Amino acid sequence: MGEVYRARDTRLEREVAVKVLPADLSSDPSLRQRLEREAKAISKLSHPHICTLHDIGHHEGVDFLVMELVEGETLEFRLTRGPLPTVETLRIAAEIGDALAKAHKLGVVHRDLKPANVMLTKTGAKLMDFGLAKQSGLASDIGQMTAEQSKLTMQGSIVGTFQYMAPEQLEGKDADARADIFALGELIYEMATGRPAFSGKSQASLIAAILSSEPVSMGTHQPMTPPALERVVAKCIAKDPDARWQCASDLASELRWIAQGGSAADGGKTVPSPTSRWSLLPWVVAAASFLAAFLVGALLWQSIHKRAPTLYFHAAVPIPANDLSLSPDGRVLAMVAYSTQMNNYALWTYEVGTRRSGLLDGTQGASYPFWSPDGKNLGFFADGKLKKVDAAGGPVQVVCDAVSGRGGTWNHDGTIVFSPHVLAGLFRVSSWGGTPVSVTQLDTSRFESSHRWPMFLPDGHHFLYLAANFTGRSDYNAIFVGSLDSPERHLLLSSSANATYAEPGYLVYLKEKTLVAQPFDWHDSVLSGQPHNLSDEILYFPQVDRAVYAVSNGDILIAQTGKGASLSQLTWFDRSGKQIGTVGKAAPYDNVRLSPDGNRIAADQIDPDGRNVDIWVHELARATMTRLTFDPSLDHAPIWSPDGKQILFSSNRALDFRLYLKSADGSGSENEVLQLGSNMVNAWDWSRDGHYVVFRKENEVWFFNWNDRTPKPLLQPKWTILNAQLSPDARWIAYASNETGNTEIYVSPFPSVASKWQVSNSGGQEPRWRQDGKEIFYLASDGKLMAVGVTATGSFAASTPVPLFQTHRRQPISAQDVFSYDVSADGQKFLVATKVDEPSAAPLSVILNWASDMEK
Repeated sequence: MGEVYRARDTRLEREVAVKVLPADLSSDPSLRQRLEREAKAISKLSHPHICTLHDIGHHEGVDFLVMELVEGETLEFRLTRGPLPTVETLRIAAEIGDALAKAHKLGVVHRDLKPANVMLTKTGAKLMDFGLAKQSGLASDIGQMTAEQSKLTMQGSIVGTFQYMAPEQLEGKDADARADIFALGELIYEMATGRPAFSGKSQASLIAAILSSEPVSMGTHQPMTPPALERVVAKCIAKDPDARWQCASDLASELRWIAQGGSAADGGKTVPSPTSRWSLLPWVVAAASFLAAFLVGALLWQSIHKRAPTLYFHAAVPIPANDLSLSPDGRVLAMVAYSTQMNNYALWTYEVGTRRSGLLDGTQGASYPFWSPDGKNLGFFADGKLKKVDAAGGPVQVVCDAVSGRGGTWNHDGTIVFSPHVLAGLFRVSSWGGTPVSVTQLDTSRFESSHRWPMFLPDGHHFLYLAANFTGRSDYNAIFVGSLDSPERHLLLSSSANATYAEPGYLVYLKEKTLVAQPFDWHDSVLSGQPHNLSDEILYFPQVDRAVYAVSNGDILIAQTGKGASLSQLTWFDRSGKQIGTVGKAAPYDNVRLSPDGNRIAADQIDPDGRNVDIWVHELARATMTRLTFDPSLDHAPIWSPDGKQILFSSNRALDFRLYLKSADGSGSENEVLQLGSNMVNAWDWSRDGHYVVFRKENEVWFFNWNDRTPKPLLQPKWTILNAQLSPDARWIAYASNETGNTEIYVSPFPSVASKWQVSNSGGQEPRWRQDGKEIFYLASDGKLMAVGVTATGSFAASTPVPLFQTHRRQPISAQDVFSYDVSADGQKFLVATKVDEPSAAPLSVILNWASDMEK
């Protein structure tokens, strides 16, 4: 009916939205009447979840409204990505309910409540468009609303018009406040399930469904829907207005009661087993239910026997959590785990002691979450950025660049201290964004190559952090206390992993392979007493010096137990995604590369205790595998020589990372090829003619000619480049870069890189060329394997990317994990290191009141 512009109110110096009825429509009395109706309705309403009207006017034949500028996305747009987490559904529904209650109290009935008229913002939901609102009286709702459809609504059918009408509206009867409640019930149903409550193949069948049919149970679409929410929705969408909720404020109160853990929310519903090897949500919820049972039992035991129990929470199914973080009050656990909805690892939250869990939208690829001090937001790393998100759900915001973040911490002043790179000290930045400023400097005399896993102490100025190294010796790692106010630091102790402060005064850290706690006076940075063993089965990743546990105070500690390796199965797929074979047994493989003849596979593999990485070679014809390297160091990222007789790889056996060469049959010793004095070196490709080797040096792309082996920089950007590969004729190089904010695939001439072409269009990593140079493959941000036809002769041109199939690769653990798949020479088969969930994976360990136990 009109257009909405972003504008600036120069008198009051504020951003506003101007809703305009153009001159060619102003002559239509019904449209002008609608604009006036909207203005009159909103002018009466002042509510945080209703869009505010500032002014109304007419100028040179144009009618307009000046309204609050509401930034975010419509609920309609959000629903295109699927259902919302239960906690977010309840929050949004309660906010809309409050807005309706305000309108109804003043005699205003909205009559057009639908997803397109609800905006989701950082401050909550906003109810929009009161153009069909009325005070009282009979109205021909069908005629009005059908005539006023947006282009989006009218495509295909008129379900966008009638979808959210109450039966009495469809029958032409007077619509009171209970019609809005009916529509809200439909919105809740759709938010929770991702599907409309009523549907039909035509306008007539849709109307018939609303008038006479009941929707499918919400639990059919979302098995973990709280029964209490089912009952609330059923009452909202009752056919008879007298059988519905009679007051929106009562409905909003009921929704908040469920959100806060009302006793009716669970209703004794059992947790179903997962139906797919990739299904994680039932695992998380099953885990939460078991955790609740254990916590209740533990508290009863404590109250009766007056002693602090140590409990080990064993879920019915494994929970492969790659990282954990407890909110400051210890009530909500954030975890990094696989999401089938996103086909990627993402952030999940669940409330300790309940069955409420949620997946945070927009957090795919997330790692190392940390909480804001008020427990309302989470910081995390993804796509080469430090990001933040509301813990209850909402849009993800970028704070600043972080090439390969290694932990962060957030104080009450809004300052975040974080590790932006695996080869850097710590930096500080405002939680609102800005330019990071260096806080700590690496001490090279201690072989320090990274400061990581910071954690603020209670004063918000001092913080713990781990000074890590790439010597392969964990005894060189140490925990320090640093300060925002001074470059001085205080050495606490040696430790191989992250340390945490816990009230009322303990340092929790890893001592060899055991998680311990020791009394700690943070005012003077002094440890006292003896370490107290908490657990000797903590999941530990040596590649990043990270132990997977979470603690906020002396009441509760949660840890992922098990060994520091995640399994993958080398699996063959055809172009349609059909599995056509596997190679060997599941193991912690990564950096998969096929030999030039396609008969062998080189990959690096983490050893059983999770503290070493070596190169292995698989012979496909004989179904055998041979260990190629034996040095107690990190040997990784193997690259085949063009003739397939040798393997080039990176290793830190000489304290820094260097390139080494060894015969592919295992004979002879490893010969050093290149020394760069760097803590981050990966070989990425060896040209088919044998002349060039392309490799990463820290965050730059370098290359050298094999004959003279003189390294030269190729790309030295400020942004992140993740991996690269030369075309078969070595005239082009494809690489993944996040220069635009999203990681995309680009192609440039080699070695001039004077120009570039973007190949991907919705995120991409790990480019691979077909042997004839006529196709490039890559992984999209959602894990789909994509194919792009290319012409790369005198000039370069690329076709539109085409998805081939969905992959399920395991999450990269460190910055050294760069190749998760390879492709046959003809582009018809793909070898993918596919994620495997261990059926015997260790459960979460929960330790209650551990601080009280130490004091005995």
